[in-house]
Amino acid sequence: MELLEQISEHLQKGKAKEVRELVQQAVDEGIPSQIILEEGLLSGMGIISEKFKRNEVFVPEVLVAARAMSQGAALLKPLLIADGVKARGRVCIGTVKGDLHDIGKNLVKIMLEGKGLTVIDLGVDVPAERFIQTAVEQNADLICCSALLTTTMNEMQNVVEAAAREGIRDKVRIMVGGAPVTQAFCESIGADCYTPDAASCADAAAAYCAG
Repeated sequence: MELLEQISEHLQKGKAKEVRELVQQAVDEGIPSQIILEEGLLSGMGIISEKFKRNEVFVPEVLVAARAMSQGAALLKPLLIADGVKARGRVCIGTVKGDLHDIGKNLVKIMLEGKGLTVIDLGVDVPAERFIQTAVEQNADLICCSALLTTTMNEMQNVVEAAAREGIRDKVRIMVGGAPVTQAFCESIGADCYTPDAASCADAAAAYCAG
């Protein structure tokens, strides 16, 4: 459908005003909200995500595309709720206790939202108990922990252990990432998944939530 392709193309160029106008036009023409979301907004963000993975676009382009997506999504949100469209999954994300770095975490959040997942962003310096409490309250499918310092990455083990104590370890998958984190570290602390970058994190999260 040409209108949905236009939404996707304008989103990729970061043209927020045009995206919002085209989404409104699609709504006025009676296109279902879920179709506009999936074939317009998420389609465009998916293309940006793939280009980012191949180093064809960089962080600034991802940020302006995400801003355009959020403009369109804000229009669609009440319609999606009214239509009974459920999110593809729920993810709780934050930078671990003692670590104040958030650029990588924010990029992951954008990529996750670009996959149609609902993201609860806890910010930075997040203690293990808060990750677990939020995951329980929000009925999250995933907890994503970020760390940029070797001195704070061990806090991720506390999150895994806290999840086990709370009895949610079999219900909630724990993903870890950040500059010092490796697959070996992920396995050593008993986390479920390590990804080296934001785009592959979003792919893995979407695959898990899809079952």
